[in-house]
Amino acid sequence: MGVQLFSAPGMMQPVPYHHVAVASGSRHVHVAGQISRDEAGRPVATGDLRGQVAQALRNTGYGLGGAGAGFADVVRLTFYVTNWSPERIGDFMAGVEDVAGELGLPQPLPPSSLIGVDHLFEPDVLVEVEATAILD
Repeated sequence: MGVQLFSAPGMMQPVPYHHVAVASGSRHVHVAGQISRDEAGRPVATGDLRGQVAQALRNTGYGLGGAGAGFADVVRLTFYVTNWSPERIGDFMAGVEDVAGELGLPQPLPPSSLIGVDHLFEPDVLVEVEATAILD
């Protein structure tokens, strides 16, 4: 699988993600929005953005792994965070950093978007993560 991550000259730096992903392959893997729940559906890290980011990324990794992919194959991550404000970036990034080594998350991340939303489908859910990967 070939995923090339980069930020072209003239694009804003530093950011915690690459601006561009170029992938070659024929299998597209789309992981639906993952939240901070264990496999029995029990909430993990209630009220803790850092902990919820980490668990949502773990769950995203489970989905990727089930398709024979990993974070090295990811060309796009989208994060939805409730009640977003710039002051929360430290907790958000700490959650990413907590699991980066465990999950093989590239640093900087693949192209990513962080979208602030009023709320998600359950009141305790602070973050949801979607991933797109390309495989041969």
